Amino acid sequence: MSVVTPSSPPGPEISIVVPVLNEVESLAQLYQELHEALRALGRSYEILFVDDGSTDGSGDRLDAIADADPQVRVVHFRKNFGKSPALNAAFERVAGQIVLTLDADLQDDPAMIPEFIARIEAGADLVSGWKQQRHDPVGKTAPSKLFNWVVRRVSGVQLMDFNCGFKAYRLECIRELSVYGGFHRFLPVLAGWKGYSVEQLVVRHRPRAHGSSKFGVTRYFDGMLDLLTVLMVTRYRTRPLHFFGVLGAASGSVGVLLLSYLTVLWFQGEPIGHRPLLTLGVLLTLAAVQFIGVGLVGELLVRTTISSREVFSIRSTRGFPSDSPRALPSSAGSPALVPAPSAMTTSVDVTVDDGPAAPLDAPDGFS
Repeated sequence: MSVVTPSSPPGPEISIVVPVLNEVESLAQLYQELHEALRALGRSYEILFVDDGSTDGSGDRLDAIADADPQVRVVHFRKNFGKSPALNAAFERVAGQIVLTLDADLQDDPAMIPEFIARIEAGADLVSGWKQQRHDPVGKTAPSKLFNWVVRRVSGVQLMDFNCGFKAYRLECIRELSVYGGFHRFLPVLAGWKGYSVEQLVVRHRPRAHGSSKFGVTRYFDGMLDLLTVLMVTRYRTRPLHFFGVLGAASGSVGVLLLSYLTVLWFQGEPIGHRPLLTLGVLLTLAAVQFIGVGLVGELLVRTTISSREVFSIRSTRGFPSDSPRALPSSAGSPALVPAPSAMTTSVDVTVDDGPAAPLDAPDGFS
C-alpha cells in the first residue's frame, strides 16, 4: 500500500476496473455512464480499463478516452489471457480504498455504483451483484443456476450469482486475493474463507446492446475444475493428507470389503481367480495406498516450503513496538518521549475507607 507524503497528492477514493474484450461499440456509452455516475458522487476516482487482447479496435478507442480524461488508465495485454489475469493486472495497479469491477458489455448499470459503495462503507468487505432478473437466453441461465447451486453447496458461501462481474471490494481485501486461472468467479469464496464479510446486492441486468456474448458451455466445466482447485488451495492447502486421506479411506474400505468377501468364498472352496471383483478389490486397495502416499508427500512439502504468513489474515494489531513512545522535539532542543495513543497508561483512583485515594496497582506482569 502506498504511503502518502506531503509532496505527493492523495490517491483516489474509488477505483473502477473494467476488463474489455472486443467491446468497441459499447465503450463510449460505458465511459459516459461511468463518468456521470462517479461525478455525481463528488469523490475522487479513477477508471482502469484492461484491454484483454481485443482485435476490434477496442484498444484504440480506450487510448482515445484516456487521452481526453486524466482519470482514465488503460492496460493493454499483448494477447487474450482471460478475465482472471485482467483483474489481477488491475488489482495490482488500483489505488482507491474501494474497488469496483463491472463488465464492458453495458449489461451492468453504472448507476448502481453508489449502492455498492454504501454497502462497503456500512461494513461489508466484498459485495457481489445478483442478476435476479436476467436478460439472457435459457441456454445460458439454466447452466448458470446449476453452477451456482453446486458452488453454494460445496463452498458454504451463500451467494446466488457467483458469475456476476459487478462487485465491490475493500482495497485490503483484494490485496490478499490471488486471481489466476478462472478464480475470478470464486473471489467471494476466497474472501469468505479468509474471514472477510461477503454480501450480495440485487442489480439491474440490461439486455446486451452491442457485440456478442463470450459465453460458452465449456466455461461451466472449467468452472467446476477451478472450484476443485479453490478447495485444494484453501481448505486443504496446509493439510493435503486430509483430502487425499479421505479418498484413500473410501477407496481402501471398498477394496477391503470386496477382498474380505472373496476370502470367505475361497475358504468355502469356491474359485475366485476368475472373478472381476478380485481385480476391482486389488485395484481399489492399491489406489488407497497411492492416495495416502500422495497425501503424505504433500504434508512433507507443506512443512518444508509453506510460509506461515500465507495461511492467515490479520485484521489489526495492538501493543507492538510500532506503538512505542514517539520522540518529539522539546523546548530545549533535545527530543522528548511522548507515548503513542495506544501505549498510554492511565491511573485509576480508588477511594478506600481508611486512607487517602491510591492508584490502582497494575496486574502482575504488566507493571
